[in-house]
Amino acid sequence: MAAYLADKVVVYEGRPSVECTACTPQSLVSGMNRFLSHLDITFRRDPTNYRPRINKMDSTKDREQKAAGSYYYLDD
Repeated sequence: MAAYLADKVVVYEGRPSVECTACTPQSLVSGMNRFLSHLDITFRRDPTNYRPRINKMDSTKDREQKAAGSYYYLDD
């Protein structure tokens, strides 16, 4: 996944085709957390095959990660 390709990311914020702001390069985890928080999505790592999975909306794991501000994992 992206963790193998980059150690820093640039997050773009705004409205598509209207206005956009590029944030300064930041670490992969903080950048992905920022990006996923705008989408309201959380990721977890599947325990059997270690592939990334999107948590179901309002599941227990989804609520726990959002409360902790951890939308993206790097290692469990």
